[in-house]
Order: sequence, then C-alpha cells, then structure tokens
Amino acid sequence: MPADLAVIGLGHLGLPLAQAAVAAGIQTVGHDPVRAQDLAAGRLPCDSDGAALTAADVRRMLACGFRPTANPAELGRVRTAVICAPVPPGPDGAPSLTPVAEATRTLAARLRPHTTVVIESPVPPGTTQTVLLPLLEEGSGLRAGRDFHLAHAPGRVDPGNRLHSYASTPKVIGGHTPACTESAAAFYGRLTDKVVRARGPREAETVHLLETTYRQVNIALVNEMAVLCHDLGVDLWDVIRCAETKPFGFQAFRPGPGVGGHAIPQDMSGGTGRGLRLVELARQVNDHMPSYVVQRAAALLNEHGKSARGARVLLLGVTYKPDLADRQATPAEEIATRLMRLGASVSYHDPYVPSWSVLDRPVPRADSLYESAADADLTILLQPHRTYDLQGLAVKAQLLLDTRGATPAGAAHRL
Repeated sequence: MPADLAVIGLGHLGLPLAQAAVAAGIQTVGHDPVRAQDLAAGRLPCDSDGAALTAADVRRMLACGFRPTANPAELGRVRTAVICAPVPPGPDGAPSLTPVAEATRTLAARLRPHTTVVIESPVPPGTTQTVLLPLLEEGSGLRAGRDFHLAHAPGRVDPGNRLHSYASTPKVIGGHTPACTESAAAFYGRLTDKVVRARGPREAETVHLLETTYRQVNIALVNEMAVLCHDLGVDLWDVIRCAETKPFGFQAFRPGPGVGGHAIPQDMSGGTGRGLRLVELARQVNDHMPSYVVQRAAALLNEHGKSARGARVLLLGVTYKPDLADRQATPAEEIATRLMRLGASVSYHDPYVPSWSVLDRPVPRADSLYESAADADLTILLQPHRTYDLQGLAVKAQLLLDTRGATPAGAAHRL
C-alpha cells in the first residue's frame, strides 16, 4: 500500500517524526530492519527509550495506520522519505557515517522521480551534498534538484520535554536548490507551526553543530563553576538562582555529574581539519565530572569516618535525563565503574531501569528506595526523577550527595 511518508530509522529521531506525521493524518511507513518487528507488535524496542514514546503511543500509531517494516520495497512507494539513521561515534571518536550511508543506499535503490528526500541525521557540514547526494544519484540514476528534491533538516527532538512538542518546535530546512527547500518546507509545514529556511544544506547541518556545541560549552562552564564554588565555600545554586533573574544576556544552566544523551557534539569539522578548540576544552571539562563526583563521594565518606573500600553506595537515577529510560552516554556508568574500582559495594535504584550491568556484571537493584537509602553509607542522586520524594529521601539517607541541586537547600551535600 503506498504511503505519503517513509521514515528510515526508528530511533530517537525517527519515532517522534513518525508519531507527529501520523497525528497529522499522513500515511506513514517506518523502515528499520532492527526495530520494525517489535514496533509492529506494539512493543518499544529496548534501544528506543530516548524517543520518550510508550508502548501505548506505538499502539495508537498502529491503530492510525502506522506501518513499521523491514521490507525496503516499501520505500519506492512514497512521496517523502526522511533519513533518521543514527550517527554513532566511531573508534576514533569521530562520527561514523556508516548507518546513514547504508540507509541512503537502501533508499537510492528504490528512489522514484519527484520524491522529496530529507536528511535529519546529525552529520558534519557538507555531508548531505558531498557524500549522500552522490550515493542517491548513483543508486537511482536520478539527478538531485532535477528528478528528486533533496534537503537537510536537523533533528530537534528533546525527549521528555512537555513544554516543546514536535509541532511547537520550529523546523530548520536547507535544500539543495530553492525548489528543494520549498518542497521540504511544504512537507514539514504539515507537522510544525513554523518552518525556518536556511540558505542551503551546509547551513542547516551547521545549525545542529552550533546548538549542540552551545549546550556542551555552557554545561562545561557551570560544571567548572561548581568545582570552583565548592572550593570557595560558595553556594553555586544560590548564585544561579540570583543570576537567572537578569532579563538579558544570561541563560541558566545547571551543573551535573556529566553530559549524556544523543546531542553530544563530536568532530564535526567536515573534513576541514579545523575543529573547535572551545568544544574540545568543554568536552574535557564535562568528561572529568564523573571522576569529580567520585572524589566528592570518597571525601564525604572519609569525613564521616568511612572508607570508600567496602562502603555501601546507592546510586539514584542512572539514565542520562530525568523521567526517561534512556541511558545513552549516561555518566552513571563511569561513576559506578570508578566506585567499584575503589572497592565500594554499589547498588542502584531507577524506576525506569529494571536491570543494569557495569563492567560486565549486574548491579544490584534496590527494591525499596527509602530502606535502601537508610541502609547505604552514601546515597548519590544522579537523576531527580519526578517519582522521587526528595525531601523524604533526604531524611532517610544516612549521607546524601545531590549532583543536581534538586533537594531542598540544606537537606543534602550538593555538587
């Protein structure tokens, strides 16, 4: 059965797009050889948690006509195809384009004239035109800008954010030609309230680079401030509370145990060999935070007459973001690893994570949060899920290190 849209890659970018399209009444097929079977059965694949969809959401999408498939033949029957394949870090830390290239080749072999092809995957500037366009043209025998439209539209998904829905988040689009831009804009205009036209694909690709870099650099700044303020005996959380009253020139970021998620800037120099020195420095600062958390934990235990070796340490919230099950690049893993190597006995509690392994061995899961906190020598709050009663937790815990500044003032030791 023909569809209006094919979403290629049903991960943290593709699933929200498919959900928005189905809600807008667009006949949508989702191609993903790994996840299609689970989704077609109304189940969320274990690696799709970052999309912030539930199994009930998927079942509603299926009821409205969403068709997950592993059959690439379905890609030859659509008007619009959006590539949402992941761009994981490669062995050298640079983004690996292999999944995007494979998805592009799969589409190219079935591409029909007059189709609009959009790349949402976060790729280095220049990739759409210098890498993916040739793959599409060679695999299809068609010419971009003449026989089919091609554009880049960076993904702007913030899983779990209830204030900014897909429809209310402006969509940036940069087409290979002006006509390509308008064709993609016409599609996204059915999904979002506002479409922003970039000069071209390179500019659109660089939008994602700037946005993720902004996040990384500002988190690094406030993480360094956290370390400095602790050494000075200054309450950083009060500083931030006061600073964010300034109506211009300041946006509040808050420190934490590290940076996780899917929007971590990698080497996006696009082959120029000229990276961003500020980004590299910010990455170094943020990568140091798990080590700093463990240093603070060991110091707190020492201050209370206990050694890290043999100490019972409870980690609360091991996901990268509150109220989601996604553990992509979560700092909790390094924190647990470092604590174990110090000889601590580590357990965890997280309502979204039924099982967790570190160093290839399972980490014990606490069944009763408050009893476990009362029994632990040290409880470390890594992610303040809404289900946690933080005031009650602060009362029950023998010793509490709050890495997010979420507990009431004076109720815990803050980062």
